Amino acid sequence: MKTIDSFLAELASFVWGLPLLILLIGGGLYLLIYSRFLPFRYLGHAINVLRGKYDNPDDPGEISHFQALTTALSATVGMGNIAGVAVAIAIGGPGAVFWMWVSALVGMGTKFFTCSLAIMYRGKDSAGQIQGGPMYFIMEGLGKNWKPLAIFFSIAGLIGALPVFNVNQLTQAISDILLEPNGVEVGFISNLGIGIFLAIVTGFVILGGLNRISKTASKMVPAMVVLYFIAVLIILGVNATEVPGYFKLIFTEAFSATYYLGDPFLGGVVGGLIILGIRRGAFSNEAGVGTAPMAHGAAKTGEPIREGLVAMLGPFIDTIIVCTLTALTILVTGVWKTSDADGVTLTAAAFSESIPVVGPYV
Repeated sequence: MKTIDSFLAELASFVWGLPLLILLIGGGLYLLIYSRFLPFRYLGHAINVLRGKYDNPDDPGEISHFQALTTALSATVGMGNIAGVAVAIAIGGPGAVFWMWVSALVGMGTKFFTCSLAIMYRGKDSAGQIQGGPMYFIMEGLGKNWKPLAIFFSIAGLIGALPVFNVNQLTQAISDILLEPNGVEVGFISNLGIGIFLAIVTGFVILGGLNRISKTASKMVPAMVVLYFIAVLIILGVNATEVPGYFKLIFTEAFSATYYLGDPFLGGVVGGLIILGIRRGAFSNEAGVGTAPMAHGAAKTGEPIREGLVAMLGPFIDTIIVCTLTALTILVTGVWKTSDADGVTLTAAAFSESIPVVGPYV
């Protein structure tokens, strides 16, 4: 078992190293430059499309632009913005946030192209409903000879979405924030109970198909973001004098890595900090991972570019806005220096510091 763990750790370290930097940042920059930064130039148009200004009820598809975006965001706004940012700061300090921003800005271009392809080359599932995603545009765009690649992506996506990964994060959050502070013993039984409860709730939504998933996400995601935004504004207001200094520190630390505690990369700690920020940024916004095209591929539209423009708003909302709010909360409260916790526990400590009683539950 130790041999398997060691192999998986080395494989993950390799894949999330230089290949990640080349594919996500290099590939994204190439697409942005090739398109002459089209996603950024049409940001206003993207918002109009999202508002439904150009909607046509006769267009093919299953869900609206807004539902597609919130469905994609439901997979990214959450643990990646809360636990992921906390881990990045705990290991890399404030400078890690800057490289998460870089990952998000480049990721906006990646999502624009991948989600445009999801509309341009989409197919139908076994029930006859229009669907999209990498496995579809590989088959429809590249041809039947590339079917093995589509199958490989589907299998990799299935493994990556297994409940063992997602439930583990939520179980830790519930245990650290709800159970342990109230004197409840945390162990196998409590974890099993939480897992079963989450499986039942999630199953109820998933078994309703894409329409139920999109309707649920379109209501929950905006509510989550607004509630989180208000809570963070309260914290930043309480610590208003600290905000400018830490915001400046994000930029200066990005190139000095004074607080970086991880392994060096390419001969230096700054290289390690860059990789850390890109890793956490990719984990947060999932640009280039292939999950967003599945949601946007089912959007009710006949214009691929319009859906690509809507999709590119995802990394901006997810990383530039929500992750920045989390980062500033952790930094201005000082818990990143005074607490040994990391992940969701560190974020909860930051909220508890400025908003007693209800803070950790937000």
